[in-house]
Amino acid sequence: VVAIGGLIWYVATRPPVPESDIVSRSGFHWHPELTIYVKGEKQELPPNIGIGAVHQPIHTHDDGNQGIVHMEFQGMARKQDTTLGQFFKNWGKDMRSFGPDMKMTVNGEEGTEYENYVMRDKDKIELRFD
Repeated sequence: VVAIGGLIWYVATRPPVPESDIVSRSGFHWHPELTIYVKGEKQELPPNIGIGAVHQPIHTHDDGNQGIVHMEFQGMARKQDTTLGQFFKNWGKDMRSFGPDMKMTVNGEEGTEYENYVMRDKDKIELRFD
């Protein structure tokens, strides 16, 4: 009874998620593409990043589609859940571990959001480390 009361209190008193932080309320299945170059050499994304005992909403598959990031969300997804940094967290890597000098383009345009970039369906994200 105490636990149920505590849960009801928590739900009733927590602040609402600001509308500007919501990417989707009803879930989605998106496929951005991520390409990483280190000193000009293309790096392969490992298969099954984020797949394991807990299936992460942002992951890769072992389906031969090298570089495709799967974003499979059920229900509400917030911006912080859909960032490039979250993908690297699921991978267990620091984005900057590839090198200190990083450049980013998204759909051919220079980007500076790096870890904070909110990925979208069919984005072409390129990271270059020199």
